[in-house]
Amino acid sequence: MAAAAQAPSARGTFLPDTASTRQYIGAWAVLSVVQYFVAEAAVIGAWAGPEPYDRRTGFISDLGAVSCGVFHERSVCSPLHPLMNASFVVQGMGMLLGALLLSSALLRIAARPGVRVAASHSGEVPWYAAVGTRVLTGTAGAGTIIVGLVPEDMDTRWHYTGAVMYFAAGSLALLLLGGLWLGQTPLGRFILACGVVSLSALVTGGLTDMKVPEPGTLERLMGYPITIGLSAAGLVVAQRVHHERAVHKALRAGAD
Repeated sequence: MAAAAQAPSARGTFLPDTASTRQYIGAWAVLSVVQYFVAEAAVIGAWAGPEPYDRRTGFISDLGAVSCGVFHERSVCSPLHPLMNASFVVQGMGMLLGALLLSSALLRIAARPGVRVAASHSGEVPWYAAVGTRVLTGTAGAGTIIVGLVPEDMDTRWHYTGAVMYFAAGSLALLLLGGLWLGQTPLGRFILACGVVSLSALVTGGLTDMKVPEPGTLERLMGYPITIGLSAAGLVVAQRVHHERAVHKALRAGAD
């Protein structure tokens, strides 16, 4: 009797479309944020400050500073700042597209084919977690777009507002998504851990006002896990959607 009571009923449920072009584009958009690491490495290689750039002590935003000189008692000179700022914008656009295109139903089931979800979402915590993940991911994406469009030495207030949006919303999105995906994919725990690391670093940075021996390390502990965690999530969805598209294509070919 208990097992029967817990068995999901097909009534009032539906099968999310796990093979649509919309979901495929959304997954690859999220996965595309990994380009940030390539851009950052190139910009660091072209650094022209009086001292070599050190990831342990150098702030990420210094790589996008437009002018060479002293900024907040730091000597900055980043000839490839257009590349860094463009990377921020592209990263943000990928996150926004993913938030818009990946459906809440798909996130709810981690793109697993054949899994039904409730058509009515009243009081369903996993559904709200999926919606929250999308909203927070979009907010984080908007934040990093601001970071790219408004470098630190152009308007500090707007730049840091965008950075806080990215760090805070991005880490919370990973916490929600990681918790939602526990048991649905082996990467669920990894994504959750990325959110924990990022949020812990953000809290530490806020409490210390970034006055730590290695502020660059602390800032990267805020940002890197978000990029890595979102890339992992995009990979999970992209792989599963790709597999379903291949299956559907094979079935259509067999029918012909």
